[in-house]
Amino acid sequence: MARDVLYIESVDQAGVMLKPRRIEMLRLMGEPRTCPGLAEIFEETPQKVYYHVKAMERAGLVERVGERQVRGAVEGFYQARARSYWLAPNLVRSLGGVTAGRDRASLAVLCAHAAQMLADTGRLAQTAAEGEHVPSLSLAAEIALPDVRRRNEFLTELNETFQRLTREYGSRNGDDAGENFRVTLTCYPRPGEEAA
Repeated sequence: MARDVLYIESVDQAGVMLKPRRIEMLRLMGEPRTCPGLAEIFEETPQKVYYHVKAMERAGLVERVGERQVRGAVEGFYQARARSYWLAPNLVRSLGGVTAGRDRASLAVLCAHAAQMLADTGRLAQTAAEGEHVPSLSLAAEIALPDVRRRNEFLTELNETFQRLTREYGSRNGDDAGENFRVTLTCYPRPGEEAA
């Protein structure tokens, strides 16, 4: 039976998957399919489809789930190993970027936080798919500052609140005893609008 999420961390595995024809095949292989059946759908030869399916099987993206005898030959049934595939953020390199050094550094930290969160979420999705409870909380808000002069006041108060909660609930003696949570706070201007 297919799992909910397969988290892709290997460049080789991602390279096998990230081909338009294979992505389309994976979508159709939510249920068991044969290579001749897929070949008919894609108007390809069964040999060409078999090549793609075997590459995905070697990469752990699909698995053989059955077989049948057809005119003296064995025909395999293959199914996607998951209903969705998540790519680890470190597989994607950022290109370009803003030119101002301070903004670039700030956005790089923001991207690093987002990448860490996506990586953690991918791993936690697999944990949840295996039946384990994953306690989490996600908050989002948009705050409009009509007076741009209050921006620094707002950011300072936000930082102080975050620091106070970290001190209050964080480990007091530096050990890792108990349940560990990663807390990330980000604040940035909404894209598509001029930043103040």
